[in-house]
Amino acid sequence: MNKLSLAAVVLAASAGTAFAGDLPSAKAAPAAPVVVSPWDFDIGAGLTSDYIFRGITQSNHQPSVAAHGELRYNWTADYQFYVGVSGESIKFTNNIFPVGSPAMELDGFGGVRGTHGAFSFDLGAIGYGYPDSPEGTRIDPRYTSTGGVIGLAPRNPTFFEIYFKPSYAVNDALSLGLNVFYTPSYLNTGADGEYLSGTVKYTLPGQLSAFALSGEFGHQWLGKVDAVYVTNNGNPTYQYLGDANGKLPDYNYWNAGVAYTWKFLTLDLRYYGTDLSRTAAYQLVGIPTTVNGNKSNYADDRFVATLSFDLTSKDLK
Repeated sequence: MNKLSLAAVVLAASAGTAFAGDLPSAKAAPAAPVVVSPWDFDIGAGLTSDYIFRGITQSNHQPSVAAHGELRYNWTADYQFYVGVSGESIKFTNNIFPVGSPAMELDGFGGVRGTHGAFSFDLGAIGYGYPDSPEGTRIDPRYTSTGGVIGLAPRNPTFFEIYFKPSYAVNDALSLGLNVFYTPSYLNTGADGEYLSGTVKYTLPGQLSAFALSGEFGHQWLGKVDAVYVTNNGNPTYQYLGDANGKLPDYNYWNAGVAYTWKFLTLDLRYYGTDLSRTAAYQLVGIPTTVNGNKSNYADDRFVATLSFDLTSKDLK
């Protein structure tokens, strides 16, 4: 019973029997139950100085814009199903490598999230799509090391991963997590890939609670690419991927940074790095930094600034 209803009852009781014949006798109507919709959503967008995916630039070390949308269904207070899409502007190739690049990455994802006390998890799958990605080969006489035969990819690099991301809240400020990803064909090359990383996040106390420090350290395992990415009847059809047998290099990856959140806006300042040499980076991405240099700066350590916003239904109330 709210304060207004309680005051009315007290006033009526204090009026005594003099008003009994003048007022109808009725009980107060029960309050209507509050109906909470199980449906929710999340939308957001951002601008970053470099789109980095596990230490590898996806935008040729240039700025990138991104946007995402997610529909959520809260099955219970502890379990949530979700599906979503996201898009990022990309630029796989540089001006030295004269093959075009898809202009965007279009992803679709979905899964289930659960919470059990301090433990939580996220289990799902994500598909990375590259519409209008150039395929096949082209001739450029500058690339004498490959007989002038070059190409962005013999096949469209669209691929998918399944993932499992458990986490544990040590307390209100500190949380620890794991990321486990698997794909049977990394960038549709035929090479299987496994990624494992650990994460840590610490939210500063008191008046500094808008700031959070976080970091990640992980390892990417990669297998052998299909033969089409190495030779075609003994002739190169692509800048060689991997070693002579087509084995892509494994590598360590890390990032560390600080984020400041104001309402639904977040500014993230982060440093990314790998232990890939420029030669190994070239074996992984197949995109040279210099003509016939067989080296690539796509995995160079990099400082990245990102400004983004994120909204759910409760932010709009």
